[in-house]
Amino acid sequence: MPTFIMLSKLTPEGVQTIKSNPQRIKEVNAEIEALGATVTAQWAVLGRYDFVNIIEAPDETTMARISLELGSRGTASYETLSGIPVDDFIASI
Repeated sequence: MPTFIMLSKLTPEGVQTIKSNPQRIKEVNAEIEALGATVTAQWAVLGRYDFVNIIEAPDETTMARISLELGSRGTASYETLSGIPVDDFIASI
């Protein structure tokens, strides 16, 4: 199954949501699963982004739908990258 790296940056509204309800992070993960993908790893990070999520999804269309759904809420902005396992990348060269 394809792997995607989703980088998330909270808006001021998103910061307030997480501050008042930290469990919202886990609720969003469940919503991602309901949309057909699986969050396999997640980190809160310092720097330009607030969260790094590793997500497995059946295809790019599913991941685009997830990004659109989450982004439409106005609580965070997202950048999604397609991950290629290094062994697969080397084999393709």
